[in-house]
Amino acid sequence: MVKRISNSEIWVSVLALVFLLGTGSVKADIPKETYEALGISKSASPKQLYDKLTERYLDPAQGAGKGSHAQYWEPIAMSAYLDPLSFYSSPSSVKEVSTREECVTCHTDETPGHVVAWKKSTHSNLNAVRNMSPTDSRYYKKEKLETVENNLRSLGALAEGEQLSDVSCMDCHVGVRQTAKADHTKDIRMPTADVCGTCHLQEFAERESERDTITWPQGQWPAGRPSHALDYKANVETAIWAGMEEREIAEGCTACHINQNRCDTCHTRHQFSAAEARKPEACANCHNGVDHNEFENYMVSKHGAVYQTMGDQWDWEVQLKEAITKGGQTAPTCAYCHMENEGKFSHNVVRKVRWAFNPVPAIADNLDHEWFTSRQEAWVTTCTTCHSESFARAMLSQVDNGIKQGLVYEQAAKKVVNDLYDEGLLVGQKTNRPAPPAPEADAAGGFYGLFWARGNNPTSIERVYTEMWEHDIIKLYKGLAHFNPGNYTYSNGWASLMGDYADIMDMDTTIRETADLKNRIAALEAQKQSSLLIPDTNLKKASLGGLGVGMLLAGMLLAGYHRRKRNLSKSRES
Repeated sequence: MVKRISNSEIWVSVLALVFLLGTGSVKADIPKETYEALGISKSASPKQLYDKLTERYLDPAQGAGKGSHAQYWEPIAMSAYLDPLSFYSSPSSVKEVSTREECVTCHTDETPGHVVAWKKSTHSNLNAVRNMSPTDSRYYKKEKLETVENNLRSLGALAEGEQLSDVSCMDCHVGVRQTAKADHTKDIRMPTADVCGTCHLQEFAERESERDTITWPQGQWPAGRPSHALDYKANVETAIWAGMEEREIAEGCTACHINQNRCDTCHTRHQFSAAEARKPEACANCHNGVDHNEFENYMVSKHGAVYQTMGDQWDWEVQLKEAITKGGQTAPTCAYCHMENEGKFSHNVVRKVRWAFNPVPAIADNLDHEWFTSRQEAWVTTCTTCHSESFARAMLSQVDNGIKQGLVYEQAAKKVVNDLYDEGLLVGQKTNRPAPPAPEADAAGGFYGLFWARGNNPTSIERVYTEMWEHDIIKLYKGLAHFNPGNYTYSNGWASLMGDYADIMDMDTTIRETADLKNRIAALEAQKQSSLLIPDTNLKKASLGGLGVGMLLAGMLLAGYHRRKRNLSKSRES
């Protein structure tokens, strides 16, 4: 039976809709965890949401600024661009006081690359967006522009009925809707993520929601990490990063750990292209190398092969959620897989994270926990966009089991290195092991060994183990997860893991045999009063001779090992 709707019910519905449109209420697809963390309801106005987001974003207690190790390091000139919030100041060398129009005119001569990129951006001509045809792949931006204007009206930055004509230098580098002249020596700022969030509130809130949606059930990682939203905090809270003297090298780490601070790591200034950010190369700038070779694995995988051979036929301007259905995309990209969760797309890229940055037993031993299984099911949903469910489950199971198999060897090597350290047997441990710089603490095979070395700290066996857990096991994981079999079996991952395991076992044997010989010699020296030290018989001469030969053999073993390692490195490089 069809229920007849009364006129009064219709008017109530209409009034409710008008109320929602008038207040510009925030879209409900921002995770509920974020609203709860901020202490506001889903019906909050854009201003209420923005104020709460920025209050948290700018709070040093919640991740902004130099962090708890601030006393140990000082910024360099480049730091002002990596963490503008903490270190950027208006330039003193430029004295101009300029209007909006004069900014563009001047920079056309001074930094033409900026202006050319900006003129190609959506920002430079918003009326073109309003006039887009429904057949234009970018037509969805018309609705986004209306949302942006509603956000600004809620913030009091745009009058009712007023429309934006462009977003120019002033809006980002001085203040949104700035109309007065700006003094370069006082007013110029380097935009941070909260500045972008003034207009792009939905995207800012999605990115910030990473803090609230990745809370590890057994405390395997700090809450909200690893993520883009707190990647700078993760960087400055790393002890060796703060402690090392070579700040230019340290800021090499920072250069990728700035998604928390800025949005142009993905949407390169000053074009800020969504199409660019959807392509794997946009991710490659950071997601490459020995400790997270995602890009290399993707590009050589079947997914990457399809992208490289067919990607120029895809429409990169359509919304990501329509990349397959309307854009003609026939293989997934980084953005498609990692921005999707249960059929929805957002700037929260950690909703399905399970193995975090690097595999550890605390994760492997808890994969049956509901927190992990629900995320695995979300991956099944993602993969079945193109694959059968049985195929998706088979591949995802292979990923987990392959990583667990690698952890067996990594953990065995860890025990060997830790035992040597606990027994004081590492080379030079008692005579030539300077402490790492504060706030770092000495440890066997610690992360700091990749970036700092003094005397016999770290030793060769520790360095090999550090590369094993920080490089090899991660490359195994990334190769499996991105379905690049040649890489995780031979080129990197498993084969390298086995090589490092073999080296560690060899060095352990050599170190222990050498220690045993030293103990035997020490015991003999303690018996100086014994006639053994007076070689007046063949037996005594043979005893001393045997010890001498033993020491010689130990030295030869060590020299042979280092020669073998050098040759192996050369063969790998060739």
